[in-house]
Amino acid sequence: MQFFRDIYYLFFPKVCVCCLEQLMQNELTLCLNCRFELPLTSFVNEENNKVEKAFYGRLPINFGTALFYYKTKGVSQQLIYQLKYKGQQDVGTFLGNWMGEEFNNSKRFPKIDYIVPVPLHKNRLKKRGYNQLTKFGLCISEKINVPFIEGILTRKSKTETQTLKHRFERWKNVQEIFHVNNLSFFDNKHILLIDDVFTTGATLEACAMQILKSNNVKISIATMAYTE
Repeated sequence: MQFFRDIYYLFFPKVCVCCLEQLMQNELTLCLNCRFELPLTSFVNEENNKVEKAFYGRLPINFGTALFYYKTKGVSQQLIYQLKYKGQQDVGTFLGNWMGEEFNNSKRFPKIDYIVPVPLHKNRLKKRGYNQLTKFGLCISEKINVPFIEGILTRKSKTETQTLKHRFERWKNVQEIFHVNNLSFFDNKHILLIDDVFTTGATLEACAMQILKSNNVKISIATMAYTE
């Protein structure tokens, strides 16, 4: 079996999603050089980190983290771009396994009941073919043995792109576009809300505010990247 696998990779070599260099046998998705260029945050072990501080006075969260900083024209931007727009769902798997390991090794990570992704509007989901958070969430779920739940939190309308909007415009753009189909489902639960890139937190805040309509629910937040 290994012989045929080696022959296959001889003609169809695995390459790094960022630099397109051929991956070594022990490398997955991202080569070691590109991985070392990722600006890691270490938020998972930092109390009152930047993600958590961003919600002060806005949203009561129990825990917040991001794997790396989002830097334009760098490996982090390329990684997210490949995941969201080029169909490279292996990036979600790679980052989900990585974050799951961080959670398992962290003394700060709380007991979670469900992992819930920021949902895509059905039209965008149909056009893209996948939610970039699904593989990410499923891999975290497998690592920490917590159910990954899609379909309870939904998006009622499609927003314009958030990329060039200022903080207030982002906040205004996402208010009341999310909906929890069954509020009692989250009663007395601790929800880990996940997203790809944290910029102002407006989308995460809008999602969390809908979940908080459930009784005695707690919110924690995890994203792949954090934008300073």
